[in-house]
Amino acid sequence: MKWNWLLAVASPVLLAMALSGCGKGTPEAAPSAVAIETEPPLPPVMGAEKRIVALGDSLFAGYGLEPGQSYPARLEAALRGRRINARIMNAGVSGDTTAGGLQRLDFTLNSLTQPPALVIVSLGGNDMLRGLPPEQTRANLDAILGKLKARKVPVMLLGMIAAPNLGADYSGKFNPIYPALAKKYDAKLVPFFLQPLIGKPELVQADHIHPTAPGVELLVADTAAQVAEALPQTK
Repeated sequence: MKWNWLLAVASPVLLAMALSGCGKGTPEAAPSAVAIETEPPLPPVMGAEKRIVALGDSLFAGYGLEPGQSYPARLEAALRGRRINARIMNAGVSGDTTAGGLQRLDFTLNSLTQPPALVIVSLGGNDMLRGLPPEQTRANLDAILGKLKARKVPVMLLGMIAAPNLGADYSGKFNPIYPALAKKYDAKLVPFFLQPLIGKPELVQADHIHPTAPGVELLVADTAAQVAEALPQTK
């Protein structure tokens, strides 16, 4: 798979620039566990509210975007446009790794008054960009999905693939993580979350990683139906 929009894979210098875009040195990398957004009014819907937790990194936090333009915010609007009474808690933290997501998972879930109808997990990109051992990424994601299974919470896993310049050995260990864990835990899977942005540099910010607002809309259009299908019909 060719990442011709992700110029960060071309050299160590650009990879470091990519890390600075995702890392905790950015203003978006606040210590709070949940991003706070000012969102526009949502379409009115009927029926029981379906709470969704979006556990992720800068791709959820809305790095480089205006308030209300993040993937969770726009996904919520798209689901409500489908007449689904969805409320999404944006638990996206810029620079977060799978270890960070695992560490704050219980706190995030315990802050809710009732279990969520669905948790969407998008973590692992920063593990890969930092060259962390794939075995560590797999173990952390396994623990996250295990905790959610123990709580009987359905999961949708948004997959990531390794940058080609990390080598075939790394890719061979990293890329199978998401489909293997989705199968193990019977989780819904998007094999590669950023796939719709491939070959569309105009939909990616100057750091060559994060989507622009129109790029987010494309990601939402690509995944909204799958999220809707992943929601339990009885909640």
